[in-house]
Amino acid sequence: MSHRIKARRAAAALPPQIERDQAIVSSFLSDAAHVPGGFADGVAFPRDEAEAASLVAHATRVLPVGAQSSLTGGATPRGDVVLSTRALTTLGKPSKGCIRAGAGVALNVLQRSLAAEALYYPPVPTFDGAFVGGTIATNAAGAATFKHGSTRRWIEAATIVLASGDILDVARGDTRASTDGWFEIELTTGEVRRVPVPRYTMPEVSKLSAGYYAKPGMDLIDLFIGSEGTLGVVIEAALRVVARPRRMAALIRCANDGQAVALTAALRDNASSAWKNEGPLDVAAIEYMDTRALRAVPDDAFARAGVTRPSGQSVMLLVQIEIGADEESALGRLHSVLTSAGIEDDPYLALAGDDRGADRLFNLRESVPASVNAIVAATKQAHPDVEKTAGDMIVPFDRLAESIELYRTTFESRGIDYAIWGHVSDGNLHPNVVPHSFEDVRRGREAILEMARRVVAMGGAPLAEHGVGRSALKQQLLRELYGAEGIDQMRAVKRALDPECKLAPGVLFPP
Repeated sequence: MSHRIKARRAAAALPPQIERDQAIVSSFLSDAAHVPGGFADGVAFPRDEAEAASLVAHATRVLPVGAQSSLTGGATPRGDVVLSTRALTTLGKPSKGCIRAGAGVALNVLQRSLAAEALYYPPVPTFDGAFVGGTIATNAAGAATFKHGSTRRWIEAATIVLASGDILDVARGDTRASTDGWFEIELTTGEVRRVPVPRYTMPEVSKLSAGYYAKPGMDLIDLFIGSEGTLGVVIEAALRVVARPRRMAALIRCANDGQAVALTAALRDNASSAWKNEGPLDVAAIEYMDTRALRAVPDDAFARAGVTRPSGQSVMLLVQIEIGADEESALGRLHSVLTSAGIEDDPYLALAGDDRGADRLFNLRESVPASVNAIVAATKQAHPDVEKTAGDMIVPFDRLAESIELYRTTFESRGIDYAIWGHVSDGNLHPNVVPHSFEDVRRGREAILEMARRVVAMGGAPLAEHGVGRSALKQQLLRELYGAEGIDQMRAVKRALDPECKLAPGVLFPP
């Protein structure tokens, strides 16, 4: 093991053609956050590491972009050349518990390929059209983080293009920070760059996408995971995979938030027992949709799922359960837990093997953010400055009920329409503004900033899984989390690896 790593030279290649046809460029000027004002110098589609390296070496400003599913403006260009990874689609065969995948491989394509081998890649976000490279860049997490952890845990190696155009082959376990906190990267010119490890303390939460990873003795690969394309461009990576689990899904109506939190606690306890082989109810994820979020979903989405729209103050939980050979024991234990929690309605179940039934339930859950995003987009037509305004908060689970009350009262005290959903098993929820004017966005930003400060005081974090991007609000939240000194420490890392601020300038912090 060493503190130093040597970069290698890419094969000689001409830069890929930079497309400047507005019909092409216009489709790369925004991401899922609907941040206004995107403009680009052009778009390039490198097909391999050599073309990507040549593009980066010759460009002045480069913005790596994957599936454009960013919720932070991180994929919204500001005069950059957009490096689209969509042509980096090499996909190897599984070997020794890993698979090599190009940055442009969509997760749903990856999962279909793995399913043919009875394998599975666990840390997928809710949107399965996201690209491998983008999920690494944001340390993406999702529903099953509760059991399987976020992306970081599953990355064994990565091929990265540095700002110089050199290639870095990083393998977990090969390069660790020195005892006094630095790495050294030797470029192909012979120049050695010393990269300092930030000294701030990261909050102890189950998922975090908040700037550069920093721990004493950390692995170099973890510096790039979650760096949002600001330190290097991921070209491909080795992903750990596991045997494909048998899974069932249960959609459960709860009378109110209190019942939902109590049921979640009981399911988490059962999951902990199952992971120690002391029970049959192996819960991998619990998703929460509040009354207002469900209200935003159109009737036809419920009809397609075969689910009756809940009434009153009802909220819904979508539970993913991994099961062994004894499905009956898992079902019996689930029934017992629901009865003890006072759940009156039978759950909507998709048993193991009923992939269509499970997809219907998951699609209903996905209809929640899609419906709110559609409202944002429609409002934007009348008010062009409107953009998605939402929190990505995580708290220790014992503060969950308190956090939900915080989100509600903070919005309601300002007269803001809102919806809340997310990964309740992690304590990670997304309080979203449902805007009807730009004034709603302005007041919503104030509300989320207030929530963030309270969440940090609870031992949580305001940047759990979506990253920071170019969102001014999220960059302010990053500063709230680590302070001005922490941001300066991140800038020192950026200067060491990208002294000209070539890669994703303005992402994470102003250039």
